[in-house]
Amino acid sequence: MKKIVMVLLWSAFLVPSFSAPEKKAADKSRFEKLELFNKVLYLIESQYYRPVDTEKLISGAIKGMMNTLDPHSNFLDKRVFSKMQEDTQGEFGGLGIEVSQKDGVIVVITPIDDTPAYKAGIKSGDKIVEINHESMLGVTLEEAVDKMRGKPGSPITVGISREGVEGIKRYTLKRKAIKVSAVKSQLLDGGFAYIRLTQFQKDSGKGIRKALESIQKNSKTPLIGIVLDLRSNPGGLLDEAVNVSSIFLKDGIVVSTESRDPKQKEIRYVKKTGFKDLTTPIAVLINGASASASEIVAGALQDHGRAIIMGTQSFGKGSVQSIAKIDEDQGVKLTIAQYMTPKDRKIQAVGIKPDIVVSEYEDTWVSENENESRYVRERDLRNHLTATIETTDEKVTREKKEREERLKRIADIKARKEKEKSDKNTAPTGPENDYQVNQATKHLKTIQLAKKLVNK
Repeated sequence: MKKIVMVLLWSAFLVPSFSAPEKKAADKSRFEKLELFNKVLYLIESQYYRPVDTEKLISGAIKGMMNTLDPHSNFLDKRVFSKMQEDTQGEFGGLGIEVSQKDGVIVVITPIDDTPAYKAGIKSGDKIVEINHESMLGVTLEEAVDKMRGKPGSPITVGISREGVEGIKRYTLKRKAIKVSAVKSQLLDGGFAYIRLTQFQKDSGKGIRKALESIQKNSKTPLIGIVLDLRSNPGGLLDEAVNVSSIFLKDGIVVSTESRDPKQKEIRYVKKTGFKDLTTPIAVLINGASASASEIVAGALQDHGRAIIMGTQSFGKGSVQSIAKIDEDQGVKLTIAQYMTPKDRKIQAVGIKPDIVVSEYEDTWVSENENESRYVRERDLRNHLTATIETTDEKVTREKKEREERLKRIADIKARKEKEKSDKNTAPTGPENDYQVNQATKHLKTIQLAKKLVNK
């Protein structure tokens, strides 16, 4: 999602070269448009009925310009820019939720395990409409995130609007310095390694290697299979996505990026050093809140035929962001490319489709096209990028189809909630009680049985 790549570009942007006449014409057109901006700025400064802060006006204009791009490109003012480094170090203050913005509303992508938001029961798809009883409608994503952060131990009241629930549900939480333990592991009955990765932070690959080595050491028999749980994992560092994939792959491509010029393609390959498990069958679990780095790993293992992907369709965050330092205090986060799987499948606004669709709860029907419709996905975000460049007619057709699909998802949600019992919406107490995990282990048992029959 918003933390895939944290590369600081200290040099100026490279721009295509133009012939002299074309560049002169382009410059003239640009200066004319900048003159229009100057006229409006002068009009506000000279005639607005109260004195104005020119720096604030210009900052607002830049933010407005960035808002015409995709939802992951942003202007980073001094306050936001100074906090960017916190996001991928595994420790930061706040409530522990990944959020995005859709149609001017702050939407929860996923709560992070074992954080105040997760323990309180805030769910993916919830809309944050109030913070400390102040309306968040129309507030920028950066401003909302800043309001949710604060001194550890300080209280905060978050007002939530939830699909299918009337009114606003308010949660009073205490902020905390959140140190996220990215890797959780357990040896399940029957000889299965359960590995849950909550986000791709620094040393996540090392954490999985240690967990697998420990499980294999403590298991009395060889492992039958590995369940790699990437559900509700919002992503993180690209390097760690490569590191995690490299544990299970011998060689080849993990992911490639395609920039504005399709000829400029960056390829990331499997790392050939370190602990590897190239033979144990793997089931990877994903859902509608599995994004970016999670989708890179799932796509790589799927394309190489190394793992079976189970669960529901992923989020669809396949764009690459880079952070450019404008001056000492400010920067710009800009979408510069999109990810592709080893077989050149584009993830952006599409996501990873599981090989086997498994509902989150037992006896809950999931349609082939609208898996787990309660999740907000990349394609639901305003101004989201499409995997390919569209014509005007194609864009109109796509938007019409997406509106129809959203209405259908809302109807599906209401119908499903009428059938589901409220206790099914509580988080599982452990992987051994998790329906999707149990389905994964059953499938891995089937693979083992098939191998035995072949070897006879």
